[in-house]
Amino acid sequence: MAFLAVVLILPLSDVQAQQRAERRTLFQMLFGVKPKAAPPPPIEEPKKQVRPRPRKRTPAPAVAAPPPEPEVAKAENARKILVVGDFLANGLGEGLNDSFAATPDVAVETRGEVASGLVREDHFNWQDKLPAAIDEVKPAVVVVMIGANDRQQMLINGTREKFRTQLWLDEYTARAEKLADIVHSRHLPLLWVGLPAFPSPSMTADAVQLNGIFRTEVEKAGGEFIDIWDGFVDANGKFVITGSDVNGQQVRLRSGDGINMTKAGRQKIAFYVEKSVKRLLGGVAPAEALVRLDASNLPDLIHLPPTEQIKIDRTPPISLIDPDLDGGKELMGATPPRPAIDVSARKLLVERGEVEPAPAGRIDDYRVVK
Repeated sequence: MAFLAVVLILPLSDVQAQQRAERRTLFQMLFGVKPKAAPPPPIEEPKKQVRPRPRKRTPAPAVAAPPPEPEVAKAENARKILVVGDFLANGLGEGLNDSFAATPDVAVETRGEVASGLVREDHFNWQDKLPAAIDEVKPAVVVVMIGANDRQQMLINGTREKFRTQLWLDEYTARAEKLADIVHSRHLPLLWVGLPAFPSPSMTADAVQLNGIFRTEVEKAGGEFIDIWDGFVDANGKFVITGSDVNGQQVRLRSGDGINMTKAGRQKIAFYVEKSVKRLLGGVAPAEALVRLDASNLPDLIHLPPTEQIKIDRTPPISLIDPDLDGGKELMGATPPRPAIDVSARKLLVERGEVEPAPAGRIDDYRVVK
């Protein structure tokens, strides 16, 4: 009778599958020694990420700032430049101080009022203050820069007139004329510096109109109007904050508000004024260019022995019509020409049929050597 064997295939656990997978040696099969279970694999701990320690930065060696240039003492009789006006005039005065710092015979005196102008005479009246400043400083040149604060109402005969009306412009022109006449009446050179461009288009348009008034009134009073407009706009005439300085380098000329000047901007305005000041003062020289005319700068004298006087004998006069003057008494061509000493090789060959003998040692020298 046949029996059918039913084989159940059960899934093996992981451990049983691992034990079955291990092979038994011959010794283990004869003596029934069970193989040792393989130890479970070690559990690897996660590696800790070690962050590299930040390297200590070695501080850069401190670079010593260049020592400030020694101040040049101004001479007692130094000619003075009086600068008056508003906050832009104060910056101009600082720039002129830098320009003439090394010139002992030129001094700059700034008498600017930050919030002043020609409109608010109740706050600061330049028609009253300028004569007193001139009497105190006794300048050789007067420089005026004003108008940046004047875009406001003006009190005229007890009435507040709006900015840029015809009545406002007429009164403002009269006040600019009076200020210029104060300098002209003292017989002093007057330099009136115009306004630069501003960030606001309306402010720029107002500055153009005020500059036209300044130019007209200053030239009527015999002064000079200094136009700085091109130094603070681009090639298209638009306002710029960054532009070329006096050395041609691109620098920031205006501060963050676009109205005040940086140090480079102040020096640039002073550069325009400096040329006119030097012309009016007749040329100035820095301290290192001045020569002291005392005994310390005179060269050593060299005493040379006296030279012997040569006695000149009297020479007989020669007549210009003397025939012996040119060394001959005969006419040209009377004396036959001197014969030529040497005869050319061409003449020997063509006229005489002769050939000049070859020099000794040359390959065509056929002379018999004894």
